[in-house]
Amino acid sequence: MGIVKISDAQHEELRKASAVMCRSINAQAEFWMKIGMLAESHPTLTFSEIVQRELKAAKVNVIDDAAA
Repeated sequence: MGIVKISDAQHEELRKASAVMCRSINAQAEFWMKIGMLAESHPTLTFSEIVQRELKAAKVNVIDDAAA
């Protein structure tokens, strides 16, 4: 496991985002890095499309209450 050096300002934004998303600071950083890597690999996909693909790959059954 390595250490990633980020600015104090970025760390503060990471801390705030992690609280909103109910993730640890490390989990939020990992999420942002993963999404960023996927976005660079698939520049034509939107954030929503990337998340949908990841959910499908993980075989998550998304329940759509709005469709009911």
